[in-house]
Amino acid sequence: MSYEIFPIGARITDPYPGRGIVTGLSENGRKAVFAYFIMGRSENSRNRVFKEYGDEVRTEPFDPSKVKDPSLIIYSPVKVVGKDTVVTNGDQTDTIAASLRAGHCFRHGLMSRTFEPDPPLFTPRISAILHLKGKFSYEMSILKSADREGTACNRYFFVYEPVAGLGHFLHTYEKDGNPPPTFFGEPERVYIPDDLHAFAEEIWNGLNSDNKISLYCRAIDLATGTYEKVLYNKYER
Repeated sequence: MSYEIFPIGARITDPYPGRGIVTGLSENGRKAVFAYFIMGRSENSRNRVFKEYGDEVRTEPFDPSKVKDPSLIIYSPVKVVGKDTVVTNGDQTDTIAASLRAGHCFRHGLMSRTFEPDPPLFTPRISAILHLKGKFSYEMSILKSADREGTACNRYFFVYEPVAGLGHFLHTYEKDGNPPPTFFGEPERVYIPDDLHAFAEEIWNGLNSDNKISLYCRAIDLATGTYEKVLYNKYER
């Protein structure tokens, strides 16, 4: 295993990594940080913006008249349940939240879910949870098809003790393609600075200008629980 840490910009050079989650700890060790971005190649996928509703973030149509199929593009990527913050690329956010409220865990909720039913892509479901009660820790997961036909689901879980300045980056696709190949291996190690706005700018500027849609970043102060955030919507900038 390599212990090298890369700038996030070096990890998003391909035109279409799909949707991506970064979680980790700021360099000064004071803030839990996450970022979530979406990209799109079809008109339906591109017709989206992020909206905030308190602690929750939702995807909404930019132009409701152009929505063709809302089932896989409209969801809440960010929800807070007690001292846990859930970040995902689909409606499994609700499944995880329900599991937590029932006294179960992140993994328990995801064991009931599979990859997205969108052949031939079979888009992986990527998820993360930031545990902010007591000592900060975080988990990540990817659910992906075991073969080209979508006959079975492989579920992978990663549990992290935080290291200052280190984040982990998980995205749905390895690279652009038709269909794009799914993400392979462990979440990638990336650098998380103290400056959230600089971090958000690096991600946003690194994403392909044609395919990027929205980005949301949050840095949560571990001592106070307060947070700062950055939200970019391509069609509102």
